[in-house]
Amino acid sequence: MTFYEETIRSKTIYKGNVTEYVVDDVKLPNGKMAKREIVRHDGAAAVLPFTNDDKLVLVKQYRKAIDQLSIEIPAGLKDESDENSMETAKRELEEETGYNAKSWKFVTSFYSTPGFTDEFLEIYEATDLFQIEDPLSPDEDENIEVIKATYDEAWDYYNKGLLRDSKTVFALFYWKMRKLEIKLGE
Repeated sequence: MTFYEETIRSKTIYKGNVTEYVVDDVKLPNGKMAKREIVRHDGAAAVLPFTNDDKLVLVKQYRKAIDQLSIEIPAGLKDESDENSMETAKRELEEETGYNAKSWKFVTSFYSTPGFTDEFLEIYEATDLFQIEDPLSPDEDENIEVIKATYDEAWDYYNKGLLRDSKTVFALFYWKMRKLEIKLGE
């Protein structure tokens, strides 16, 4: 069976600072036509910043799309489409938390919601954190509170519905896996 959808026509209906909205007319493998509404995105990077006393640095902010507070790992958009994702991760960690790290490790990457967007997110683990004396300023439209959470506190945020975005839920399960690996290695 063929799974390819041929684009017959593509029309941009809106182009903003962060995303571009496109409607594609596609020919399905069975020959029928369909429309695909697609959100184009330059990509993003996120950070799992662990302190030396095994706390996860998180940020609390209001998210208008869900109309509620959200507790998340630091993350952000590439400033330019050709920006390296590691550079994005380092910049976002500094802008949002005032930290940098001596040790960086690539963890994973994924498409956030491929049913309607091409947003590609790359996640890094940062350890040996240190406070930056004069950090980069957060974006003008960001109001952020930095939180250092223990493993149990982070899961409590999840259970209370404050920590629900995909990248941060992934971070919790990654942390759980890390703890299990450490325990098994003893």
